Amino acid sequence: MAQAPARAASAVRLFDAHCHLQDPRVVAVAPALIRAATASGVARFAVNGTSEKDWHLVKQMAEDHPAVVPCFGLHPWWVPERSPDWMDSLRRFFTETPEAAVGEIGLDKGSHGKTIDFGEQVEVFQRQLELAKELERPVSVHCVRAFGDLLEILKQAGPFPAGVLVHSYMGSAEMVSGLANLGCYFSLSGFLTGMKSTKAKQMLKSIPLDRILLETDAPDALPKLDNVSVPLVPVPSSDADTEKHHKDSESQATTVSNESLNHPENIHTVLKFVASLLEMPEAELAELSYKNATKLFSYPGSKVHPEAEAI
Repeated sequence: MAQAPARAASAVRLFDAHCHLQDPRVVAVAPALIRAATASGVARFAVNGTSEKDWHLVKQMAEDHPAVVPCFGLHPWWVPERSPDWMDSLRRFFTETPEAAVGEIGLDKGSHGKTIDFGEQVEVFQRQLELAKELERPVSVHCVRAFGDLLEILKQAGPFPAGVLVHSYMGSAEMVSGLANLGCYFSLSGFLTGMKSTKAKQMLKSIPLDRILLETDAPDALPKLDNVSVPLVPVPSSDADTEKHHKDSESQATTVSNESLNHPENIHTVLKFVASLLEMPEAELAELSYKNATKLFSYPGSKVHPEAEAI
């Protein structure tokens, strides 16, 4: 039986349901970020791989840090660069890492996504959804300007008894019920702070309370709120350390200031913002979202078990 995570001095415990601590911009300081977040009350981190080039980093991070839940998937942005045997490689990672979930996978019609053949995106997405069902694992989904397509594909491929996490949800309130009926959870990140507050509140109020999750999507989605300062990511000792792991993101690693980078400790800012819009005490939302994430990530072989997480 897995051990329950140690309670930090913080009055709340949180589960970062989606982040990328293997990202070249922060991987060199990931252990320090995990320690700082843990001290603040973050007990679990679902770290999502995005391509064949970083799955091994996620695997190693999960081996080094008991609080890290590994997730492997091919993100739509990296679809054009997949190898001919990418699916065999992905299956091998799940065989070698039985505690892993599926993610990040998805669909993207945004400014970058529209440069990538959508038919190929759909094919890769569908194959990974089938794998998630076969393995009986939850799946973390990226969706940008493609919620209609997402809903139709999930209807065709579903149901998903192991659950689907729609990460950094920024869709409409009207889309929530259809997705929820297919087994979807809705994970909220710092991107929500850039949404019009009335629209964000309407959307949040439409999400069933047992389907709300919180995430950072670190090192992206830095929350931006007036009168709220967020701690910065420490600067790594060598830029080369951060660039050597994932050459596809080297341009980001060399051009993004640490003042723009997000990290898991900032989930407290997401908590504060979402709780204010839901008119709910922060401690109540923290525990609710923690229990929801624990339920989602409690599949056979997982590090996470509801009995061990119970207070």
